Amino acid sequence: MFNRFTPVENSLFEEFKRLEQEMDDLFGRWPWPIGIRSASRGSFPAVNVGATPDELDVYLFTPGVDPKTLDISIQQNVLSVSGERKSARKENANYYRQERFDGEFRRAITLPEDVDPDKVEARCENGILHIKAQRREAAKPRQIEVK
Repeated sequence: MFNRFTPVENSLFEEFKRLEQEMDDLFGRWPWPIGIRSASRGSFPAVNVGATPDELDVYLFTPGVDPKTLDISIQQNVLSVSGERKSARKENANYYRQERFDGEFRRAITLPEDVDPDKVEARCENGILHIKAQRREAAKPRQIEVK
């Protein structure tokens, strides 16, 4: 078939490819995770946040974490969750690959301003920490009747 690119365009693409390779060599390749199941370092536990007009639901996926060791607090609309996940290791074993996170962690999530810090509940079941925060009554939408 016909080549759509002229020799000048081909050399230009080759130059861009060479430049990309030099940048990868200089700065390293892909500092972010690759793949749908990958998570960047420091992002344990995984978090889902959902909201309704009445409440905010935060789910933290904490398998292998003792719920009694979790520290949960709210200060100036920032929800902080910290704890530690420990894993059993054999002293004489050489680990060639270790994908499971262990150690201390801390996650901070900025909450909407209308969340009432006095109406927050936390429950942990099957490695899922569910934090439910109610919105302030004054911030909830209300219907005004016309007379």
